[in-house]
Amino acid sequence: MNSERCAACKYLRRRCPSDCIFAPYFPSNNPQRFACVHKIYGASNVGKMLQQLPTHKRVQAANSLYYEAQCRIQDPVYGCVGIISLLLQQIHNAENQLAKTQAEIAVLSNSHTQDSQFQQNFLLQQGNVGQSSSPSTQPSSWFK
Repeated sequence: MNSERCAACKYLRRRCPSDCIFAPYFPSNNPQRFACVHKIYGASNVGKMLQQLPTHKRVQAANSLYYEAQCRIQDPVYGCVGIISLLLQQIHNAENQLAKTQAEIAVLSNSHTQDSQFQQNFLLQQGNVGQSSSPSTQPSSWFK
């Protein structure tokens, strides 16, 4: 009987009924999981939350409660919000770096395009100057 108790019932030192609300979500092989959740939310509150949910959503809720409890133990002030804020800051920094890099690429691309156009215009002007100057240097075209 003792090995059949879930982690919650072991932690609370009580008999584990066959319809225990905690048993599917807090197995006996992971007592730390329930201890963490109990420390933050309390057994009674966790039991009430799980009972209010449809059966198919309880696994996700128990996992979420465990994760949030772990975060709250590690960071009592911010908990999960601290991690979320840190990740949002990293996203913001990455977006800023991306924008800077894209701007640098645009400047370099534009500079390269302008250099190419300048060189083409210069070569065209050199070609036009050479062509226009040769007929005008002939004396017969001066007096027309």
